[in-house]
Amino acid sequence: MEELISKKYPLLNSLHVSRETYLDFERFISMIIEKNREINIISKETAKEGIIRERHIVDCAQMLDFVDLNSNTTCDIGSGGGMPGVVIAIMLKNLKKRMKCIFYEKSYHKSKFLREVSEKLKLDVEVVQEDIFLSKELNFGTIMARAFKPLPIVLDLVIKNFSSYKNLILFMGKNGKKVLNDTLVDWDFEYKEKKSITSENSFLLDIRNIKKKN
Repeated sequence: MEELISKKYPLLNSLHVSRETYLDFERFISMIIEKNREINIISKETAKEGIIRERHIVDCAQMLDFVDLNSNTTCDIGSGGGMPGVVIAIMLKNLKKRMKCIFYEKSYHKSKFLREVSEKLKLDVEVVQEDIFLSKELNFGTIMARAFKPLPIVLDLVIKNFSSYKNLILFMGKNGKKVLNDTLVDWDFEYKEKKSITSENSFLLDIRNIKKKN
């Protein structure tokens, strides 16, 4: 069984993902497909098992390399249907990491779905049904987002609304290099890049010490 299920996730071999994690991923996928018949959790075009695995689950799982595992909390600032938040929370649970994941999602229906998933999968998660831009004095370890807002807007959110944080993880698409270079004209920050395992033209950014240039 373990060998069969791991074959569905060949791109995650280097992360040494456990059988329990794969099983939780599969349960999460089933919940997405079922709920997607009622509300738009993800686009109808991508709501198929194989596509969800690679485009959503595997894509989000690679973020774990940048999560600050020494912190007590991590935050998904626009969780939507749970990507990347639920995926990372599943991995943290099965790594036996005591870290609470906070999901910010302003949609009532998506927030309700996130709570149902977290309860069924026994994840250490708190869902905050609120617009993250209205929250102030936030204090977290890792901040993460995927398909949320443009890079400069996220940077502005972090310096204005977070009183402390360790790092910010973002996904950058095919125009990511240009966006990054354009952003560095007005912003100063330390960063590391990690090439995406799911897309030839995409990469992840691990950002620290954000400052706005004068």
